[in-house]
Amino acid sequence: MPFIDLDSNLPANKFSEDFLKKLCSSTASILGKPEDRIIISVNPGLPLLIGGSCTPCVLLSVSAIGVTDTAEKNKEHSAKIFQFLTGELGLQEDRIVIRFYALEPHQVGKKGTVMSYL
Repeated sequence: MPFIDLDSNLPANKFSEDFLKKLCSSTASILGKPEDRIIISVNPGLPLLIGGSCTPCVLLSVSAIGVTDTAEKNKEHSAKIFQFLTGELGLQEDRIVIRFYALEPHQVGKKGTVMSYL
């Protein structure tokens, strides 16, 4: 159950329902997870500074069980996610930062229990 949290200083109109669906489809494919397991939140219009500049930028957090737990996996994920974000949002790579978090099944609750028991 990957969580994709996108923070940006871009305006909300940059993140249409179509963009969200494409982000869902792309991250599901990249992470090897079914689309119905992906959870996406977008926080647009934030005061955000990357590399000393407030020019348009994105901070993306990817939290998942079993697919974000090694440098090798995250290097592959990063390349593909950067390709998607630069293409869809027209940002340069230096205006995007991705944080990967490895989750354990006991850290994610669903249906009144935790993923360890589902």
